[in-house]
Parts: sequence; C-alpha cells; structure tokens
Amino acid sequence: MQNYPHPILAREGWPFIGLSLGIALMVTAVAPLWSAPFWILFLFVVQFFRDPARPVPQGMKDVLSPADGRIVAIEQVQDPYLNRSALKISVFMNVFNVHSNRSPVDGEVKQRWYNPGQFVNAALEKASTENERNALWIVTRAGQDVTCVQVAGLVARRILCYVQGGAQLSRGQRYGFIRFGSRVDVYLPTDARPRVTIGDKVSASSTVLAEFA
Repeated sequence: MQNYPHPILAREGWPFIGLSLGIALMVTAVAPLWSAPFWILFLFVVQFFRDPARPVPQGMKDVLSPADGRIVAIEQVQDPYLNRSALKISVFMNVFNVHSNRSPVDGEVKQRWYNPGQFVNAALEKASTENERNALWIVTRAGQDVTCVQVAGLVARRILCYVQGGAQLSRGQRYGFIRFGSRVDVYLPTDARPRVTIGDKVSASSTVLAEFA
C-alpha cells in the first residue's frame, strides 16, 4: 500500500460523489428551482471525502495523529486489547473533518481486532467500549506497543481497514477510512508524554500527539 500520491478525493467516496452529482443534475434538468438543496448535498459529500496530502514529521519519538478532529480524552486507562496500563489519547471526528485514517508510527501490525457494537455519539467516552470498532496493535521499530482503534459514531456505519497482522506501516501511511462521524483512540506506554491538550484541533499525520520517553 502506497502512502502518496493518492486521489485528493478519497476512493471510498467516489460512488457517493457520483450519485449525489447525478441526482443534482437530474433535479436541475427537471425542476431547476428545486435544485439548490441537492447541489448543497453534493458539495457536502465532496468536502466529506476530501483526502489531502499532509506533511509528516520525522522525529523518531513522535506519535502522530491518526485522524483529523478534536482531542476529547487524554487519560491513564487500561488498554482493553493488550491488557496493560496505558496513556489513551482520543480524537473525535465530526462530519466536516477528513475521515482518512493514517498510521501514527512506523512499525509492524502484530494483530487486528474487529468488534461489532452500537453507534452512540463518538464524542462520548462510552463509545470506546460500546461502539463498533476496529483495533490495530502496532509495534514500533524500537519495541513500543501502540494500539490504534477506529471507532464508529452516531451516523457512521462503515469502518474500513486495509491492513492485517504482519503488515508494515510507515508513519502517516493511509490504512483506513470511517464514513460519516467517528473517533480514533490511541493507547500508548504510560511514560509517553502528551503534546496536545483537551479541545485541541489536530490534523492527521501532521500533528504530533505525544512523544515516547
């Protein structure tokens, strides 16, 4: 799987973009006075599926944001996948954020877990354990364990992940996508130092979430 170049409009969105454009054109041809809402819908779909290239910091201790959005949690918790104490940092994505997900570190995917679940508001803490989710256990080249979890949201109904155990990921590499509102949780060693605070807006690949000790 290549990092860049890739389409500035995510491939996952092409059917939705094509459908919304077709409907807008059809309504315009039949009833132009009623077409404005359909063109607004088309523009919304286009902006939702945008997927711009981003700069990727290369500090070897840096943990990069896997998603665009807002920081909603920074806390010491129990990692439910690796059964360890961990620093959890959560990024909430609303419908206006880019929804492409990218690897926070260089490393090997050791295992992948998928859990079906509910679709409560992804901004709520219980979404991490109750919603549909897909988790990757990544081990960095220095041996640090990172768990990166895609969590479906209130209107999200599809988590896409393109890697399995054994895959090699580079920091900033695109590995998945979540449609229509969601969050990503990152579990790090407890001695990792956060570089963000609650409420900060972050950008996938280009924002440093934390540093390894």
